[in-house]
Amino acid sequence: MKLRLYSFLLLSLVFLDSCSSGKAAYKQGDYYEAVLSAVQRLRGKPDHKKSREVLKLSYQLAVDYLETDAKNQIAANANFKYKTAAENYEKINHLYEEIRTSPGALRVIPKPVTKFDELTEVKAKAAEETYEAGIQALLKNTREDAKRAYYLFNEANTFSPGYREAIEMIEQARFNATLKVVVQPSLISYRDWNFDPVVFGYNSNMFVKFYTPQQVEELKLEKVDHFIKVIVNGYQEGRAVITKKTESFSDSVKTGEKTVKGVKTPIYTKVTATLTTYTKKITGRGSINLTITDAGNRAEIKNEDIVADDTWSANWGTYSGDARALSESDQRLCQRKESYPERYYIENRVRKELDNKLSNELRYFYNKY
Repeated sequence: MKLRLYSFLLLSLVFLDSCSSGKAAYKQGDYYEAVLSAVQRLRGKPDHKKSREVLKLSYQLAVDYLETDAKNQIAANANFKYKTAAENYEKINHLYEEIRTSPGALRVIPKPVTKFDELTEVKAKAAEETYEAGIQALLKNTREDAKRAYYLFNEANTFSPGYREAIEMIEQARFNATLKVVVQPSLISYRDWNFDPVVFGYNSNMFVKFYTPQQVEELKLEKVDHFIKVIVNGYQEGRAVITKKTESFSDSVKTGEKTVKGVKTPIYTKVTATLTTYTKKITGRGSINLTITDAGNRAEIKNEDIVADDTWSANWGTYSGDARALSESDQRLCQRKESYPERYYIENRVRKELDNKLSNELRYFYNKY
C-alpha cells in the first residue's frame, strides 16, 4: 500500500513538474503561455532542463504567430484590426521584458525580439479606430450604445492619451448612458427619519445617478428617466412582555469536618434553592414604502413596503432558599435587577435595518441598468 502511494506521489510530482515547465501549453499550441511558464520556472531554477527545452522550442513560434496574426488582421480589414495588432505586439514586448528579467531564460534566448516601433504605430491607428467607433455608437442615441461609446473612448485615450477630444467624449458618453433618477421629497415623516443619505449613497452602478428636484432645475436636465420616493409608513413599539420560569436546585456543600480514628473527614449538608428567572422582551417594527415611477409614461415600476423588526431583551432572577445550591452564573443572574432599554434604542436599530434593506433593494433593482 505504501509503495503504491509513493508511486502515485512520484507520478504527481513528475506531472506537476511537466506542467510548470510549460510543456503542456506547448503541446496544445499555446506557445505564448508556454514561453511565460518556462521563463517563470527558469527564474527560480535557471538550469531547469525541461523549461529550457520548452523555451527554445516555443519562443520563435510564439513571436511568429503573434506577428503574423497582427499582419493578417490588418490585411483582412477586420473590425478593430489595429487594436488586435496592438495587443499582439504588446504580448511580444511582454515576452521580451520577461526574458530580460530571467537570467536562466536569457541564456536560452540571448536576443529576444521587440516590437516597440510597430506598437507605437498601430496604437495611434487603434486610437483612431476606437474613437471613430465611439462616435458612431454615440450617434445611435441609446443608453446601451452610449455605454459602448464610453468604453471605446476610454480605449482610444488609453492607446493615445489625450487623443483628440477623447476626454470630453468620455464624459459625454457617460452622461448619455446614465439613467437619471429624481428623488422626490417625502411629505410624511416619522421623527425626522431621512433616507436620502441611503438613496444618494448608491454607487453600485456608474451609469445610474440620483438628483434632487433642485439639481434638475439647476442643471437644466432635458430628460429624466425615473422618479423615486421613500415614504415612512410608521414605527410601532410593543409593550414589554415578561415571562418567568421557576426551577428547583439542590447540592451538597461542605459545612465542616470531623475526626474519625485520627483522620479528618469532611461533613456535607444538602442545601436547596428555588430560582425564578425573568425575561423581558420589547419588540419594535418600522416600515417604509419605496416607489419607483417611469418618468416617461408615469407607470409604477416598483411599489414595495420594506419592513424591519428588532427585539430588545433582558434577564434577571430571584431565589429563595440557600444560594449555595445555585451555580455561579445563576447567582450572578440574581444580582441583576429589572432593566429598561435606552431611549430610542430599539427604534434606532430598526431604522438602521431599514437603511440596510433599502440599500439592498436599490442595488438589486438598479444594478440591471
